[in-house]
Amino acid sequence: MPGVTPLKIRDTAEADFESILGLNDAEVQQTSAMDMDRLRALHRLAGYHKVADLGGQVAGFLLAIPSGAAYSNDNFSWFTANAKTFLYVDRIVVGTEFAGLKIGSSLYEDLFTFARSQGITLITCEYNIEPPNPASRAFHDKFGFRELGTQWVAGGSKRVSLQAATI
Repeated sequence: MPGVTPLKIRDTAEADFESILGLNDAEVQQTSAMDMDRLRALHRLAGYHKVADLGGQVAGFLLAIPSGAAYSNDNFSWFTANAKTFLYVDRIVVGTEFAGLKIGSSLYEDLFTFARSQGITLITCEYNIEPPNPASRAFHDKFGFRELGTQWVAGGSKRVSLQAATI
């Protein structure tokens, strides 16, 4: 269709890192801070790290870490103690200017396809419930996520819902 730029889900390249940091910074209240060193470390741990490319612009990204990784994170540790094999969504971020284009859904659909190809049947994540993040709750509900537990993080300033979807 003329004038429509196709969305491409592709592997993340180091050239994408500055764009990823910008997207993450814009949503830091819903995720967590990340500098270049942290991004590089997470990228090395990731079992899945892809960007949504819209006409050469990074419109969003999803970074997921496999069970068994040497990742020091309260939520990942909770899943490690409560699930055997999983892929943990550390963060998914879509630029606000791309809202409504189903970019987050496209990233999750690609993640689920990847997980199935690897024999992984459990996708885990968390989202804030105090302070609330109703958009994330509604989004994850669409993909069949269910709550396995809750916990306080960030020195007691946030409570998260620990979620899992069986695929």
